[in-house]
Amino acid sequence: MSDRKEFRDLADPERAREVVASLDLSAGTERVSLEDARGRVLAERVDAALDVPGFDRAAMDGYAVRASDTYGADSTSVTLPVVGGVHAGETPGVTLDDGEAAEISTGAVMPEGADAVVIVERTEEVGTDDGAEADDKGADPDRRVRIETAVTPGENVMLAGADIAAGERALGPGTELTPREIGLLSALGVDELSVRATPRVAIVSTGDELVRPGEELDHRAGQIHDVNSYAVATAVEEAGGEPVVYPHVGDDMNAMAETLVEAAEECDLVLTSGSTSASAVDVVYRVIEDRGELRLHGVAIKPGKPMLVGEIGDAAYVGLPGYPVSALTIFRTFVAPAIRSSVGLPEPRTARVDGEMAVDERTEEGRRRLLAVGLVEDETGETLVYPVDKGSGATTTLTAADGVVDVPADRNRLSAGDAVTVDLFSPDVRPPTLLGVGEDDPALSRLLDRLERPRYLARGSRGGLRELRDGLPDVAVAAGPFDAEAEGVADAVELGGWSREWGLVVPDGNPDDVSGLADLVDRELSFVNRGTESGLRTSLSNALAELADERGVDRRAVTEAVAGFDLAARAFESPARSVAAGDADAGLALRATAAKLGLGFVPVDTQSVRVFANPDRVEKAGVRELDGVLDEATAVLDGLAGFERS
Repeated sequence: MSDRKEFRDLADPERAREVVASLDLSAGTERVSLEDARGRVLAERVDAALDVPGFDRAAMDGYAVRASDTYGADSTSVTLPVVGGVHAGETPGVTLDDGEAAEISTGAVMPEGADAVVIVERTEEVGTDDGAEADDKGADPDRRVRIETAVTPGENVMLAGADIAAGERALGPGTELTPREIGLLSALGVDELSVRATPRVAIVSTGDELVRPGEELDHRAGQIHDVNSYAVATAVEEAGGEPVVYPHVGDDMNAMAETLVEAAEECDLVLTSGSTSASAVDVVYRVIEDRGELRLHGVAIKPGKPMLVGEIGDAAYVGLPGYPVSALTIFRTFVAPAIRSSVGLPEPRTARVDGEMAVDERTEEGRRRLLAVGLVEDETGETLVYPVDKGSGATTTLTAADGVVDVPADRNRLSAGDAVTVDLFSPDVRPPTLLGVGEDDPALSRLLDRLERPRYLARGSRGGLRELRDGLPDVAVAAGPFDAEAEGVADAVELGGWSREWGLVVPDGNPDDVSGLADLVDRELSFVNRGTESGLRTSLSNALAELADERGVDRRAVTEAVAGFDLAARAFESPARSVAAGDADAGLALRATAAKLGLGFVPVDTQSVRVFANPDRVEKAGVRELDGVLDEATAVLDGLAGFERS
């Protein structure tokens, strides 16, 4: 009787792909230094532990001033004495009083007393009257600057935390670490991080005819060089695995079993090439059946019919055909995706992609522009392109972008619907599975961790609703009261939401005995607000308006009485961290933030946080995935002080 073993029922390619994908190739997690992190995949979320920049800094060369001293300069120039200068990398040696200016360089720390910068192009240094004496600061009496434009508080100033703010979700689990992310982590001072461990992949070529490169061949004996060990090892490394090449083995069953068992004990995946067909001398499948489990024998694909899938010991096993072309075809089609999935790497794709602009974008005519853009897929799978620009000094512009559009010098506008070609930062770049825009929120950041590959642009509630109206994101998140019809999003589909308690964060123990908003108005307490796009800012403004109505006074008079109402922080933890650092008496914050940072909290009210889907994309896979996560949000909300499901 022949011991020749016939192929079992050939699996169709989709079934083969499912079987390989079901293998456990995970190698766990490990800690690596920042220097060794390129190309690895984050295993857990990284939050910013500090503000970047960590100080208010000049965004342009010019003169630091008090904005109020420039009012009226648009119609009649204002002349101020120059009492000193501040350069990048040095501690300011000057403090501004009313009616004074200081020369300042881009990137320099804003001197105390200044809240804006007038760019140098809108100024002119002029002399003073002969015989003038130096002032009590020792300033040169001959230095005065004529200012030809008025500025507002914060103009031409990059506030502390404007790039990324302490407590903000910087990078999520599953993020591949490219030079862009490494730059952001460097800016945050991260020197070690947790990544998915690289699976060790054993490579065993089989066949008596094989000879390693560099050794002499006996053609009369039918010997050939071992191609697969090196070709497959390179493919494994390219897919994100760590190849471990074992000496090739012949067609002896005992020797083969010994090598494969050893490889299974030392690696997460064992790959063999050759000895997988149905001939009498091809014995790998017998070893797998004897020492493990054979789950698939043969796939209906050419090239690559003789393919094995199973387990041996605690390791996954795939047997590749012996012919190099077939071996690489099977590897790239079925095995490489499984290795990439185990370490969180995306499928490779071309480095250029065609799409159409999702929104209008103006550019400066006369100058060629490399416009940083992000990608999102619409409900039909077509690629939409949107501009990403937080300023040349912001490292997060890079991590929020996928590539660039080269805009010619003679073009000053890209219109929604225009066809564009995007040069991707990497061939591995993919559009996010979900694009969200809107309010920053600690519960939301935790829910995003449960999605496959989301991207979230924290542009505040107003920004999110505006972008949703224009059709850019898959979802928008808005906090506080708003009129959906007035915002142009009446047809948006609400997926779910929660409520969060907000109020005033104060130092632990509440040393100033702050009891409510009235104290901000009636007492000389320094206060840190949120930006005008924030839903928290809207709720605060409404509450102060109610206080004004109760007192029968003008609403603006109430807000003007709050020291710090107009100069605001960008992210939700920034005001609380200013209080914790002793830089302010109170700040606008959530109870959850106060609890996290060990600060006191004076409650004011609660506000709703609602997630709205773009009505054209409710069936998009990423939106459906988020909808499912929202249904199970209670566990996340229970872990945050002041949060409740609505």
